[in-house]
Amino acid sequence: MFKKILIANRGEIALRVIRTCKEMDIKTVAVYSTADKSSLHVTFADEAICIGPPSSTESYLNVAAIMAAAEITNCDAIHPGYGFLAENAEFAESCEDHDIKFIGPTADMIRAMGDKITAKETMIKAQVPVIPGSDGLVNSIAEGLKIAKKIKYPIILKATAGGGGRGMRIVRESSEFEKNWNSAKQESGAAFGNDGIYIEKFVEEPRHIEIQVAGDQYGNICHLSERDCSIQRRHQKLLEESPSPFIDEDIRKAMGDAAIKAAAAINYESVGTVEFLVDKNKDFYFMEMNTRIQVEHPVTEEVVGVDLIKEQIKIAAGVPISGKSYFPSGHSIECRINAEDPYNDFRPSPGKIEALHTSKGHGVRVDTHVYAQYTIPPYYDSLIAKVIVKAPTRDEAIAKMKRALGEFKVDGVKTTIPFHLQLMDNEKFKSGKFTTDFINEFEMDPEQK
Repeated sequence: MFKKILIANRGEIALRVIRTCKEMDIKTVAVYSTADKSSLHVTFADEAICIGPPSSTESYLNVAAIMAAAEITNCDAIHPGYGFLAENAEFAESCEDHDIKFIGPTADMIRAMGDKITAKETMIKAQVPVIPGSDGLVNSIAEGLKIAKKIKYPIILKATAGGGGRGMRIVRESSEFEKNWNSAKQESGAAFGNDGIYIEKFVEEPRHIEIQVAGDQYGNICHLSERDCSIQRRHQKLLEESPSPFIDEDIRKAMGDAAIKAAAAINYESVGTVEFLVDKNKDFYFMEMNTRIQVEHPVTEEVVGVDLIKEQIKIAAGVPISGKSYFPSGHSIECRINAEDPYNDFRPSPGKIEALHTSKGHGVRVDTHVYAQYTIPPYYDSLIAKVIVKAPTRDEAIAKMKRALGEFKVDGVKTTIPFHLQLMDNEKFKSGKFTTDFINEFEMDPEQK
């Protein structure tokens, strides 16, 4: 087992990894930018090293600085968390070059799933259902129009190197194609340094459902059931739950089997997630694979009773998994608490937290790195906490989440807590009859401000 792990990340995920390392008797090293000097991950790590100024490119994305920090502290492994360098193949290779274990898949596995076109081709060979669309990158507007006519509108343009909704455009008729093509290429080129675009049939009334998978160094692969991530805004998830209120046992098993096929196609090693779109007829299609731990991993932990960070670390250390797949027991919901104003189009709200009281009680978990008098920097993602509840049924989980959100108090900055409280009272949400378009129909009630 590893003796010392450097966490190449910040915020709540860095603190989450530190907690598991402490339980495994593994020493930890935190890295931080000057803006994060007072963050809790810095406080609770065994050692901490400043790696640069606030800008991510000069700190958390600075591979040379991170590798130097790992070497001078004699780390034998690096955990990348999520975001930043977590799915950066070059970073994984750099770890290998320095004889430091990257706690995640190999660089080749990251590349195989990081490029959407390559991933789709791999899934077709593995007989995993995929959404109809172009066979690869589309080279011109004329070619794109031909493909769109063949698979029929609406279609969606996607950046091959995309993520977080960037470089994606829905096109409902041919007259809108050229304008959306140009803007998608421009955005993806600016965001990813790659303006490659491919086309897919746009699935109407979809659910976004993902399957948690794990694979070891010996070819054993299992799944740990599903998470429903359909409540999202501009392709950014706001709430996740497990199990999904939409799918049944037969679909759950079929999707789990398909996810294992997807992971096996690249001999996947580590914890990862296979994401699917599921249409109103419960037909599912491969969307992408995330080769890292995800923000919403706690809901899976709650319903299957497995510490996924511990699994990542054990797999990286060469410990075999059982190969047994897991199915959910009870119901778990996670609400992402962001420093944003839901009454003002979710505008970011960085600043000083004057007072803070987090939720407590039976079946309530809060993952956070903030505290009273902590200043939320404006340079990074606005996520400040995750409230996770576990209960025997979905109705009980919703009631528990409403109670937990009601006692979560943050003074000094705006948060998305009011949004989540109103969501818990929404009849469509409570019935489980919603799609990824739900937020487009949802309006905040100013009377409840």
